[in-house]
Amino acid sequence: MTEQQLQFTRQEEHDNVWLSHLNTSEFSTEDYGVKPLVLSSEAEVGQAMLQELYTTAANKEGDINIALLGGRGAQELHRLLGELAKSGEQDELLARLNVFTQDALAPMNMANGFSFVRDFERILGADFFKKIKSFTPMQTDTADLESALKAYLTKLENLGGLDIFFIGHGPENNQASHLAYIKPFSGAQWHHVAGIIPISNSILEHHINKFKAGGSVVNEKDEEECRSAQFILTLGPAAILKAKKVVQSVVDADSAPAKIKTYAKVLNTKISSDPIEAEKQLNENPGLWIRLHSNAKSFVLPDLEVQ
Repeated sequence: MTEQQLQFTRQEEHDNVWLSHLNTSEFSTEDYGVKPLVLSSEAEVGQAMLQELYTTAANKEGDINIALLGGRGAQELHRLLGELAKSGEQDELLARLNVFTQDALAPMNMANGFSFVRDFERILGADFFKKIKSFTPMQTDTADLESALKAYLTKLENLGGLDIFFIGHGPENNQASHLAYIKPFSGAQWHHVAGIIPISNSILEHHINKFKAGGSVVNEKDEEECRSAQFILTLGPAAILKAKKVVQSVVDADSAPAKIKTYAKVLNTKISSDPIEAEKQLNENPGLWIRLHSNAKSFVLPDLEVQ
């Protein structure tokens, strides 16, 4: 494959920096809804997510590009992948994987225990990273975060974009939510591929709490550095909408009970057919972006109280 140097346009919205490509296509407001599948345990959710990977592998030749989900949402999937890497049962599949992270706190040392990369290494294990084709995290230990993010996006898009975007659901104030780390009122639009978002105390507390709840190996020095992070790097709406498949998992309503109401709002809010009104809805509640994807699945647990 010939590497192409991609050009990005830059847009600022209230200190949020968004990167995109020149695009003459129109914004589609077609709402596909959300159809949650309630499973009985995190183990079942992990198995269902793994099955989505198997299905993609069976239906596609060559490389498979995936975005890993951090926190508890995909830990069971990661444990299963780690076990497969140790057993050698799926080495052919693993050798086809180009693995990307989807968000990160920055600036922060890549070795920090609150980094998703360290958490992935802890659960997936060394054998997994030896056997996959490539692993590309968002670089967080550089003075030029924007250039590093462009290099990351260039690699992802030269490889053909995401086959599976494993994604979660993060709670926000006023029963809103975020996907990846697309925050409410951050100005994210349908053509934005990725962004650099000023951090807030709510992001830091949510991030730190979910890492501790998930059993990450952390210490006071790591937490101090994490709390001094200034930005969130995140994939944007365009990366979600262009992914061939979106697989959502929401398994931690026990430790993040606000998700019960925020998920229900995404489930029950119809996106307006008027593009201006739709953009307003999506800016207020970015969790709604999943409703615009025609091939999205949402695996949840009973404690999410889906009716």
